[in-house]
Amino acid sequence: MSTPFPFTAVVGQDDLRLALLLNAVSPAVGGVLVRGEKGTAKSTAVRALSALMPEVDVVSGCRFSCDPDSPDPGCPDGPHAPGAFASRAARMVELPVGASEDRLVGALDIERALAEGVKAFEPGLLADAHRGILYVDEVNLLHDHLVDLLLDAAAMGASYVEREGVSVRHAARFLLVGTMNPEEGELRPQLLDRFGLTVEVAASREPDQRVEVVRRRLAYDDDPAGFAARWADEEAAVRARIVAARELLPSVRLGDGALRQIAATCAAFEVDGMRADIVMARTATALAAWAGRTDVLAEDVRQAALLALPHRRRRNPFDAPGLDEDKLDETLEEFGGQDGPDDDGDGDDDPDPGPGGGPGGQPEPDDAPQGDGDAAARPEAGEGGEPQPSGGAGEQSPARSAEPFRTKVLSVPGLGQGAAGRRSRARTEHGRTTGARRPRGALTKLHLAATVQAAAPHQRARGRSGPGLVVRRDDLRQASREGREGNLVLFVVDASGSMAARQRMSAVKGAVLSLLLDAYQRRDKVGLVTFRGAAADVALPPTSSVDAAAVRLESLPTGGRTPLAAGLLRAHEVLRVERLRDPARRPLVVVVTDGRATGGPEPVALATRAARLFAAEGTASVVVDCESGPVRLGLAGQLAGELGGTAVTLDELRADSIAGLVKDVQGSRRAA
Repeated sequence: MSTPFPFTAVVGQDDLRLALLLNAVSPAVGGVLVRGEKGTAKSTAVRALSALMPEVDVVSGCRFSCDPDSPDPGCPDGPHAPGAFASRAARMVELPVGASEDRLVGALDIERALAEGVKAFEPGLLADAHRGILYVDEVNLLHDHLVDLLLDAAAMGASYVEREGVSVRHAARFLLVGTMNPEEGELRPQLLDRFGLTVEVAASREPDQRVEVVRRRLAYDDDPAGFAARWADEEAAVRARIVAARELLPSVRLGDGALRQIAATCAAFEVDGMRADIVMARTATALAAWAGRTDVLAEDVRQAALLALPHRRRRNPFDAPGLDEDKLDETLEEFGGQDGPDDDGDGDDDPDPGPGGGPGGQPEPDDAPQGDGDAAARPEAGEGGEPQPSGGAGEQSPARSAEPFRTKVLSVPGLGQGAAGRRSRARTEHGRTTGARRPRGALTKLHLAATVQAAAPHQRARGRSGPGLVVRRDDLRQASREGREGNLVLFVVDASGSMAARQRMSAVKGAVLSLLLDAYQRRDKVGLVTFRGAAADVALPPTSSVDAAAVRLESLPTGGRTPLAAGLLRAHEVLRVERLRDPARRPLVVVVTDGRATGGPEPVALATRAARLFAAEGTASVVVDCESGPVRLGLAGQLAGELGGTAVTLDELRADSIAGLVKDVQGSRRAA
């Protein structure tokens, strides 16, 4: 077994270390979501925490880690006789992004359940993590239904497995830690709320601290065991402090004054529901225990708010997480000093953010993010860096987008089998049952009627003599289900001079922003191609981060000629590359333009040929017609015809408009 990087050797990241330690003291806090850029010690800190967790006593031979002092009465391996137990280190179980539902919650042997009536159960990762740590790296990339199962188990302290009327339940209480890079997509607000605490991490910009990170990382890589030995005393001290804080926790008093501050803070920041109040109360209590006190102070409430509230104020993907600390201080001051412990000290009672006096090593400092050159924000330039003369409207500064609105549903025709989502019809593991088939690999969803029908003709030949049905593996049938998939929505946005009228471009950006919000809600990947002047740019390669697309959109300047063909060809190339990476995800191309083509030689003919490439491949497409005014040329409609798609106006895009919009974009004429 490899030697983990010591927790006390992690440089900086005080909030991250404190949040992890508070959950180690009180798992009821509800876990930690760690958000941050790559190379910031997220995974290192989580893996290091497992070495600090106190040992646990378990019933000997129990696959579900039952506590010998209070075994689970419903344990599938029970009932447990008093006596034999063993001590072992607390486990840290990692949940891979590509894990199946059976791997997470466990699997029932359906064949034995039907033929013998026994619950033959193979435990999953939730059982392995009981009384330990469950770590999900890149939790934002985990399928939504797995996240729901995971958070339900964390909230209830138990896992349930249901298969065709056969039910198994076992205890599943664990410290849940998820990490994510926001650039790769956000979690839904409903799922964010289920994590007790959240912290934002970033690489230090202080040269001395970065030097120390590199020094410690190199020392660890050269001699992991020797490096860990040098930090053994600090590690032992923190482990002892966790044990002491756990023992003190039941004695901590949360007075009415502190409760009033918690309630007032949650109300002041308009946090939905009551989960935030409960998490803040548990966090403040854990902070007091960690500091060795039996009274909760105002400083504890303040720190609890900074850890428990920022992610709960994010209501859509374009909201920046965070908390106004001035407003927080005003609220605490207004409601402080009322029937609570005396908190007028000198301010030196802040809980220790981390053990060992400081802190320790982030891995892979060379992964610090590089400056992001925004292709969409660069003006077209000729030789010498001067703006390129275009003969069209000159470049204008970016226009602010109009308010987003609810859009009509755009979907890809046919039946796909891509990643789970909410846009287009697809064969999925979850949804309505449409038929049955022989299972390919492990059986996950039994079609009971089809299984009985397949087994029934063979009962006499199999020597059936009792009431039970004699079932063989060849009789089992997998249920075919139809649900919804997420698509790749590629926006191709005209930023030329013909779109540059200030009010018009504001409306166009508002429409694209609305479609981005719709893509977020439907679990799509998005990409952004812009064209103006003499060329097209990939402003944002396909990603799950719709807020990154929104940022690129807001900074999009306009001006120059209209190289429509270049925009379409660049979009075609993006789709070609993306098909190699994710062949199951079907694309939907949304071209936002007035249909004019003025850039380059023979611009109209080139644009027509480029559009026909999409039609030939059956790519679903829609053209959002941005033409305005009393005289309209209808060029966007002609472009839609060449693409084999549909044209809609900005007004028709609104969900509350009276104009009818075809839900299935007629971009593919091939049968499903």
